[in-house]
Amino acid sequence: MTTHKTFKRRVRSRMAKTGESYTAARRQLLAHAEPVTPVPAAPSAPTSDESLVRATGRTYDAWFALLDAWGEAERGHTAIAAWLAAEHGVPGWWTQSITVAYERARGLRAVHQMPGRFEVGVTRTLAVDPGQVLGAFTDEQTRERWLPGSGMRQRPTTAAGVARFDWPEPPSRVMVAVIAKAPGRATVNVVHSRLADAAAAEERKAFWREQLGVLKSVLDGGPTATR
Repeated sequence: MTTHKTFKRRVRSRMAKTGESYTAARRQLLAHAEPVTPVPAAPSAPTSDESLVRATGRTYDAWFALLDAWGEAERGHTAIAAWLAAEHGVPGWWTQSITVAYERARGLRAVHQMPGRFEVGVTRTLAVDPGQVLGAFTDEQTRERWLPGSGMRQRPTTAAGVARFDWPEPPSRVMVAVIAKAPGRATVNVVHSRLADAAAAEERKAFWREQLGVLKSVLDGGPTATR
């Protein structure tokens, strides 16, 4: 939710045009402007300027200059992302990328730090059908072949191509998103969140890089992992 004065003016402007109540006009604007949780989650490192310019029309440095001129970064992560969406029409995923990159550039956020705690994301493309990749996480017997003794407990979700888990040690959360890239190919993104500190985040990043390599081997018919 944003309380920015300019957003309130946009609500009142819509009311004048449509005859809607304040609540209805605000709801319609937020439906298009409010930042949403990305799937996969916001990246641990900024994407390229080239990708950003294609999506938003500006480089990171240009967005940072605008945010500096706005001068209200102390409002926090949610307010920055909401301002980018409401005032500049930045799509939800890109509001997160710009906001995280800005906070890091200005010393407001450590590497891997997210609101509240730390998280990391690891991505790998596999020459396997998306359903088979997701099943390697959700089917306990298959998961035990490449991730033995993990103790992951699946959480309910209705999102397509997504699985969520409780991770026992350290107590944290894991989200898996699988996206079809081409016939017989899929990208899997593992986001490990609610980690206590940067050291735990770095350890989990290295862990998932290694384990996704094991997963690739298993799905390709290689040996089962052992611990």
